Amino acid sequence: MQPHDSVVVGFDGSDDAAAVRLDDGKILVQSVDFFTPIVDDPYQFGQIAAANALSDIYAMGGKPLFALNIVGFPINDLPKSILTEILQGGADKAQEAGIPIVGGHSVDDKEPKYGLVVTGEVDEAKMWRNSGAQVGDVLVLTKALGTGVIATAIKKGVAPEESIEAAIETMSTLNKGAADALDGLDVHAVTDVTGFGLLGHLKEMCQGSGVSAKINFSNLSFLPKVRDLAEAGIMAGGTRRNLEYVKKYVKFDSALSELDQLLAADAQTSGGLLISLSKDNAEIFINTFGPDGKIIGRVIQKESNLISLV
Repeated sequence: MQPHDSVVVGFDGSDDAAAVRLDDGKILVQSVDFFTPIVDDPYQFGQIAAANALSDIYAMGGKPLFALNIVGFPINDLPKSILTEILQGGADKAQEAGIPIVGGHSVDDKEPKYGLVVTGEVDEAKMWRNSGAQVGDVLVLTKALGTGVIATAIKKGVAPEESIEAAIETMSTLNKGAADALDGLDVHAVTDVTGFGLLGHLKEMCQGSGVSAKINFSNLSFLPKVRDLAEAGIMAGGTRRNLEYVKKYVKFDSALSELDQLLAADAQTSGGLLISLSKDNAEIFINTFGPDGKIIGRVIQKESNLISLV
């Protein structure tokens, strides 16, 4: 792409949102995300899609300002009431984030799709990127993994109610609380864990930062019944593609099974923030944010493998 003086973050990296400098020096951050339903309830789908789209702004340290709807819907095949519920879910989640939805665009589509374009702002000095991790940092993850497994189980009609409820709760939870708890701390790198899974997004962080990372599998938290479902063969196709892609960057401990490897690569929807910061700052963050924030590993000098999973 042709470079432009106002672009602070664009195609040159793997950050979560674009960042553009305005004439007054302010930084505008913007991202777009939408997908097909991953739960049966249309209102909950709207909430999850909106939380997922908002996450990119929080991952940059930004404050959301407003959003636009993106909608695909089979208007002649499904009741309009379903679309109303989807949009209401998105509107309520946007209201929780403190922003209005001020418009959008819709198309007649065979399969429902929903998401948001979200615009926010951030002070350039306080903007987080995914490329500043430093040797000696610890890595903190703010949500449990396993939404890819549970979403697949929902589609197959075999997901336990306990798993469905936990997945809906975590996917519809804004990353605002985590971002707020980081305010004032010396944060080196942040990204949100979504479709590429933990290993895929960590690979981008390590690659951009010129470091490697060591992750303790035993420190990873998973949603209820995720391992049981995975052992029964329930696994998203995206997760298998994730693992196939990251294998060349990851050294897996011989004690970890292929199932363990897949679970660490599980394709997430509206996952948590992955944060690189000093141990002292991590402890302050966890004390503020709560026990859902877990130290899962550390940043080390660059090795031949970007990630070691032990």
